[in-house]
Amino acid sequence: MRNEKTRETRYGDKNMNKDLTVGKPQTVLWQFCLPLFGSIIFQQLYNIADSLVAGKFIGENALAAVGNSYEITLIFIAFAFGCNIGCSVIVSQLFGAKNYRDMKTSVYTAMISSAVLCAALMIFGTLCCDMLLELIHTPKDILADSALYLDIYIWGLPFLFFYNIATGIFSALGDSRTPFIFLAVSSTSNILVDILFVSAFHMGVAGVAWATFLCQGVSCVLAVLVIFRRLASIHTDKKAALYSWRLFKKIAVIAIPSILQQSFISVGNIIIQSVINGFGAGVIAGYSASVKLNNLVITSFTTLGNGISNYTAQNLGAGILPRIREGFKAGIKMVWMLCIPIVLLYMTASGFLVNFFMNQPSDTALNTGVQFLRILTPFYFVVSAKLVADGVLRGAGMMKEFMVGTFTDLILRVVLAMVLAKQFGAVGIWCAWPIGWSTATILSMRFYRNGPWKNAEKSKTHERELERV
Repeated sequence: MRNEKTRETRYGDKNMNKDLTVGKPQTVLWQFCLPLFGSIIFQQLYNIADSLVAGKFIGENALAAVGNSYEITLIFIAFAFGCNIGCSVIVSQLFGAKNYRDMKTSVYTAMISSAVLCAALMIFGTLCCDMLLELIHTPKDILADSALYLDIYIWGLPFLFFYNIATGIFSALGDSRTPFIFLAVSSTSNILVDILFVSAFHMGVAGVAWATFLCQGVSCVLAVLVIFRRLASIHTDKKAALYSWRLFKKIAVIAIPSILQQSFISVGNIIIQSVINGFGAGVIAGYSASVKLNNLVITSFTTLGNGISNYTAQNLGAGILPRIREGFKAGIKMVWMLCIPIVLLYMTASGFLVNFFMNQPSDTALNTGVQFLRILTPFYFVVSAKLVADGVLRGAGMMKEFMVGTFTDLILRVVLAMVLAKQFGAVGIWCAWPIGWSTATILSMRFYRNGPWKNAEKSKTHERELERV
């Protein structure tokens, strides 16, 4: 059976698909992850552009409406992200093992399964989003705009899902450059279309939503076409099956915990948003602006963690465990080097950055945004280390450990936000983040240290000692 797998010779365009099991780990990770970092910057521009245009061209209430809706959209993003990770990790492992026929089948299986899931979520969203907005105590003055934004967003869910699957496959094949190009073009276009629909056509919040729908749709279609072309160039001895329940189960083992993780985080954020909503539109607007800036950083580090998951999965598939430990060290160094300029920028220019989202903001909105950033920013060094460790755990299939760290962070942040808000007001909510991050980081680091590469490293050291003797 092994010989049959290794006979499946070529894997297409070698200039685009990259084997992460060879080369110096630090160099390999930098070359692979930096385009991913650039990609997520442009990905976040979709949401930042929506808030920016809403705040600058429509008004503070529009910014609050988009920000309020964003917390609910994170539920749908969680499912798309889980499908991305499940497909990406399994495809990475099969690619590392040179099992190209099963690799193709896993791609087809992930796409078919994701289509079914997406359809179910569209039905749920259409029926329940208004109820969710009321559940989180959305103020009446922004309720209509929040509902309108969500209605349009739900129709774009197929684009969200299939684009995430496509980027996960690109990453699994070691190609982080192609999705970067797609996102750079589509995100820039999104900003221009946002402004056109809102300022020239006077479409209000609906214009913001339709701009995202159109630009993400074009990006999705192009990405999926390139994926199928890439798969066609990967030659196998036998034709790959269109669906496999065996591979579906493997994908689900990774995807379901990732979906649960992101979903519960989204639910937690919704609960936190409901607490924030009690402080009025000014605090909501300030939080909406600053949380976009925070999410830009956290999502960037999460994406780098995803890249490390692909690196870990390929090396695990190839049976090269010592390289995983080397990759972890390189990953920590990489994220901390990226933390330095981000922390300096957010600490020194927080007022300017928050003000950038709003036109003549109220003092409450501006002070809220600045306060939020200055409390959270120093702890980016902590949470980035957690996300690197989580990337290794997920790539190795250690999902129980991954879930424990994630839920510890979430539960602490939600519970402390509700408790501290009563004692200290809005500032108590912001303090819940660093406490949750720090506690979960300690757990994730301990789980990483006890991974299977620990024994592999000991075995490697013992072999070196025997050679000296």
